[in-house]
Amino acid sequence: MSGFLKLLARNRLALAGGIVMALVVLLALVTPLLPLADPDVTNTGARFQPPFSEGALLGTDHLGRDLLSRLLWGTRLSLAVGFAAAIAAATIGAAVGIISGFYGGRVDNLIMRGVDMLMAFPYILLALAIVAALGPGLLNALVAVAAVNVPFFARNIRGITVGLAHREFVDAARLSGLSNARIILSEILPNVIPVIVIAMSTTIGWMILETAGLSFLGLGSQPPQADLGSMLGEARSALITNPHTSVVPGLMILIIVMSINLLGDGVRDALDPRLKSGALSRPMAATRVDRKGPAPESKGQGLLEVQDLQTQFHVKDRVYRAVGGVSLHVKPGECLGLIGESGSGKSVTALSVMGLVASPPGVITGGAVRYEGEDLIGAPYGRLRDMRGRNVAYIFQDPLATLHPLYRVGDQLIEAIRAHRPIGRKEGRARALDLLKSVRIPNPEKRLTDYPHELSGGMRQRIGIAMALANEPDVIIADEPTTALDVTVQAQILALLDDLRRERGLAIVFITHDFGVVAQLCDRVAVMYAGRIVEEGPTKAILERPLHPYTARLMACVPELGTGKRRLEAIPGLPPVVDRLPQGCAFAERCTRAQADCRAGEIGLHRAGPRAVRCIHPEAPLQEAAE
Repeated sequence: MSGFLKLLARNRLALAGGIVMALVVLLALVTPLLPLADPDVTNTGARFQPPFSEGALLGTDHLGRDLLSRLLWGTRLSLAVGFAAAIAAATIGAAVGIISGFYGGRVDNLIMRGVDMLMAFPYILLALAIVAALGPGLLNALVAVAAVNVPFFARNIRGITVGLAHREFVDAARLSGLSNARIILSEILPNVIPVIVIAMSTTIGWMILETAGLSFLGLGSQPPQADLGSMLGEARSALITNPHTSVVPGLMILIIVMSINLLGDGVRDALDPRLKSGALSRPMAATRVDRKGPAPESKGQGLLEVQDLQTQFHVKDRVYRAVGGVSLHVKPGECLGLIGESGSGKSVTALSVMGLVASPPGVITGGAVRYEGEDLIGAPYGRLRDMRGRNVAYIFQDPLATLHPLYRVGDQLIEAIRAHRPIGRKEGRARALDLLKSVRIPNPEKRLTDYPHELSGGMRQRIGIAMALANEPDVIIADEPTTALDVTVQAQILALLDDLRRERGLAIVFITHDFGVVAQLCDRVAVMYAGRIVEEGPTKAILERPLHPYTARLMACVPELGTGKRRLEAIPGLPPVVDRLPQGCAFAERCTRAQADCRAGEIGLHRAGPRAVRCIHPEAPLQEAAE
């Protein structure tokens, strides 16, 4: 609850709306205790007194009744009716929606067709018809307002329930023997309550307005009883001559509805985990750069050079140091393997190269990324957009998520080409056909007209590779492109990438967590842990003699065929949270070789020849391994 209130308080408009609404509700609650005149007592001799008159702070109406008293008692009544209507509509609508979505089939069809019939009528006309049938009166107006809003809640909750009814935890509840009623109450209802609260918070204002509208037409509150709508209705004849009689209730309606809507938006944002985490925030076109100090000097080590790269995620008051000073380089025709556990910073490092880390919350806070000597950190968006796909291309892990489901494969390939060069449709199709042939897709003419869902996982991955090759880039970053594939297809993809690298002189940065893939494809390997490089060197040398204990434990986790009963190792513990990195070596808590000096001070990356290791007590001496 405290976390919810903190999130709500961060939204200044919602906080302001909440404060105003709290004051209005408090005023309505204490109205019976205030020394007010009787709101229903008439005094025609004191009719239409202006505001600030003696004994009438807000003046009087056409019958000489005190406007302040009628306003406070009318506000009390309008709030009570609006909240009661919202609770009734939410309760009935949620029950209808849950039953419809949970049982499905004929039950769902029958209920939803009834809801559709109700929604086919304009809601205000339907409310008028209900009140006309039941007769004028505040209680009947409450029933009408609640009834016309039931379909809104039923539709929303039914949609959520349909998605929950076939989830694994509901199936598990069924298998455990729980009845449908118990499943609805214990499994479905707790998951839809936040949606109900959000829907209520955003509709109470409308219900108060609808109730006021019915009272304004004489179908709600009946004389001498007053609510805000009836006060407006009685004052309309004197709108020109005595406008204060209309302004007073109208202004109160404005204050109530505005404050409820602002508060409702804040409640929605605080209860929706996607909104409060920033997942629905529109990211910037390129990662935000807040680099402290000048960029490091170029060492001219390769076609693509990453120097002391630092990328962070700023979420509320926490700073996640996803990449904490990474330096890498890759030459033409070379394949560099970037390996480590999930969450070690591999993908964030790769996405930072072309400014693809989402901002907010991502921020590049230091270092440099140089392509042919040009620093890309902080480069204008136009320059980055021109280079994306043309100079540096990206192969993503899940091609089904990156290929558009509504466009044919050929159209997407042509779009990738035309983004960087002005070619005609016919020429583009010919180029797309050549790309499919280059990645060895059988029957490429037919595949051009296929949709992504019509292809297998291996075929979609080949399409992803073809799109990366569309503009003949110099560097390809492959982010675990074989993880979701079976071993046969994985071997084909790796062989394809290796052949393309040798034929075209591509520089490849291959992100993986599998040392078997590294051994097959990569010339050099860099091992990452907790956002930093902990070991680097030629692939063969690292596979034969790992220096960092983390590298050795990673390799021990890889199963080997034909080696007898070798025990399959596992690394104990979990990687540290990158917003609270420990002092010294981040791997110390999981390392069997850790000593007291491993937990004190900065541990640098020590180099000797082609080998580098960030460790005080490596598996073997660095100088010896470098020889």
